[in-house]
Amino acid sequence: MKHHARHRNRVRISGGSHRGSILTFDDADGLRPTPDMVRQKLFNWLGQELHGQNVLDLFAGSGALGLEAASRHAARVCLCDHNRRTVAALHDNIRRLGLAQAHAVHSEALAFLHTNRQRFDLVLLDPPFAWRGWQALFDALRPHLADGARVYAEAAQLPDFPEWLLPHRESRAGQSRFVLLRRA
Repeated sequence: MKHHARHRNRVRISGGSHRGSILTFDDADGLRPTPDMVRQKLFNWLGQELHGQNVLDLFAGSGALGLEAASRHAARVCLCDHNRRTVAALHDNIRRLGLAQAHAVHSEALAFLHTNRQRFDLVLLDPPFAWRGWQALFDALRPHLADGARVYAEAAQLPDFPEWLLPHRESRAGQSRFVLLRRA
């Protein structure tokens, strides 16, 4: 699909206090922001407001998912990405929008989980389509999930999920399949 150069590397926050705000980001290998339609469906599943929730956007990329959660009043949002330029763009968007409850971390996903001690109510997983580390990710993620936590996963082909993650909702759009899971 062709896009006018002015619209490249830009996504719009679709709801919450920053609805309509534009996020900008640089090109990065494997970066493909979650489309508006998919984000809207996800936040319909989650409920429009995330008051008091601690959110982790583990493969943040453009920040569309995590900053959408911040716009919808999540208490804390951690956006993690392994690409320095991507993290710099996340910092810029957070600062420009004044989202004090959001912060960006430069780290590889599994390394972040091995060193971090936080627990999360919602985890957003949208790795590059070529990424294949799902089982190690689930093992590392489990101790970071609060009781009743929800996990969103998006991929070209969804992996097998551990028995402690129960599918709640599932859909697809274009090449992406996505699912909302709940910790058993």
